[in-house]
Amino acid sequence: METPKPSIEREQTDDSLRDEREKTDQAIAEGRDLVQESADEVLRLARLDADAVLAEAREKADRLLEQSEGALSATAAVAIERKLEDASVRSDREAADQTLALERVETARILARLLPAERDETDQHLHAERVQSDSALANRDDFLGVVTHDLRDLLGGIVMAASVIGKVVGDSGHAARVGAELSRIQRHAARANRLIADLVDVASIDAGRLSMLTAPGDLQAVLCEAGDEFRPSATVKKIELIVEDGRATLPAEFDHARLLQVFGNLIANAIKFSPGGTQIALRAERANDHVRCSVRDQGKGIPAGEIEHVFERFVQVDENDRRGLGLGLFIAKQIVEGHSGRIWAES
Repeated sequence: METPKPSIEREQTDDSLRDEREKTDQAIAEGRDLVQESADEVLRLARLDADAVLAEAREKADRLLEQSEGALSATAAVAIERKLEDASVRSDREAADQTLALERVETARILARLLPAERDETDQHLHAERVQSDSALANRDDFLGVVTHDLRDLLGGIVMAASVIGKVVGDSGHAARVGAELSRIQRHAARANRLIADLVDVASIDAGRLSMLTAPGDLQAVLCEAGDEFRPSATVKKIELIVEDGRATLPAEFDHARLLQVFGNLIANAIKFSPGGTQIALRAERANDHVRCSVRDQGKGIPAGEIEHVFERFVQVDENDRRGLGLGLFIAKQIVEGHSGRIWAES
């Protein structure tokens, strides 16, 4: 069983989560160091003040002692007492420092235990949500696969029946009308097949399984093939569809069916938005180490604020035109980028 590749969105989420955790760890470490440094400085200043007060008190006591009788013996006794006091103060301070160090170690240990536990819990929740999401996507893909298979069988039956009817009534007096209606059936069936294929491709893109089978070929020939396929549709709208410099060869390595799909989406889009009496020009040319292909029409163009969004899924340039699902250009972009290429629009 093939394991699906992680989606780009998930990789970005994981990268963002790692970045945030690293920033949090750094902030915690810097904050802890700052607090400790501040506490150490406060303690140091407090001890300096205590030492200064004690020294001042001793100086006063020494002056009074010098003026009293028996100053020499008293001074010796005071010196011994002060040594004992100083030793006691040092011992108390060392004990306090050790206690503080132990508390800091214990605090760090608690943080080191709690933070990973919280993160493990977060990761478990995230994993559970992703498992549930993957299950839902798998069920959706299975459902879509079944529905697609059944719909294609039904559409295939419709097309075949239309073909048989055309042959049966070919000699009758209504042959022209029947033929026109059969052509209409076949066009609608072809459109339905394209919509189904787009939905399947979007599901494959979301799952990271859009297949690419590249092989050496002539890209110019593929462009000409796409032009031949859509020229009848353009002629119906009185649009001239031409391939510029169609005799040149452009060797490259690509997925023939996928690039034919890209050209088909672009040409169908151009035909849909081009008025009658205009021209659609197809061109392919070498550009350094790349091959650049273009589909140029004479439609009304795309508003500047919308042109950067035309390759997003479900986007319709004309909101009042509901022909299609707004997936053609999105799929075209994924296929081109799957060939390490780039696609863009100019109005």
